[in-house]
Amino acid sequence: MTAKATADFADLPIEVAYSVLSTSTNGLSETEAHRRINESGYNELSEKRKNPFVDFLTRYWGPMPWLLELTMALSYIIGHYLEALIVFGLLTLNAIIGFHHTHSSLKALELLKKRLAIKAKILRNGEWVVKDARKIVPGDIIQVGLGDLVPADAKIVAGEVSVDQSALTGESLPVTAHQSGILYSSSIIKRGEAKALVLKTGASTYFGKTAELVKIAKPKSHQGQIMSAIVLLNENKNPTDEDINLCMEGNICRCGTYVRIRSAIHQAAKALA
Repeated sequence: MTAKATADFADLPIEVAYSVLSTSTNGLSETEAHRRINESGYNELSEKRKNPFVDFLTRYWGPMPWLLELTMALSYIIGHYLEALIVFGLLTLNAIIGFHHTHSSLKALELLKKRLAIKAKILRNGEWVVKDARKIVPGDIIQVGLGDLVPADAKIVAGEVSVDQSALTGESLPVTAHQSGILYSSSIIKRGEAKALVLKTGASTYFGKTAELVKIAKPKSHQGQIMSAIVLLNENKNPTDEDINLCMEGNICRCGTYVRIRSAIHQAAKALA
């Protein structure tokens, strides 16, 4: 497969694009399409499934679990064994409930994805056939029309369409794409009909690359922000109004936990002294 990015095909003549992707106006054969699937994978975004046991253990890792675990440890050190056991029980109960809810949601999502599987009209062996969009490969010729979700990055070889690309660009108004123009995966056809040459599929599409960036992004959690606000308030480091609001946003229990931890630390220090 070519290493060219989707945008690089915008200025290429259609005939050259056919040549680069080793295809023709009759589309690919089923044999060649199957070979390309084995080579570049299905037209879908891969999902890394976590080991259920590891997923459960990760619920003991994070700002709030650390606070409770520290409380539990300090309670044990100063001899408050019952309190330590209660905190452990609550932490474990929270982990079990969260684990159950997450896996129930994932099962529902998998079922929904199967029912909403996108179909695409593809030119194979010179004939139009309807297949699952996940079986599209670079070099295929597809047909898109009103209401269709573009299944892959593609170059228009015939026709003209109005495309809603708001999911990708945030632009609220549809964009008109002419012959030789580029259609991006996950955009929606608002008007017209076109035949298009598939350029990129799966994680190689513009949408796929954006999704991969979202996966590796690690924004600060809401709980982490709350804890930082509590620390700032406690240490008098000129907290902002936002910090104060975070601390007051129904988080009296968390503030109380923090205060109890500080009290337990002082008691442990006195006992060790």
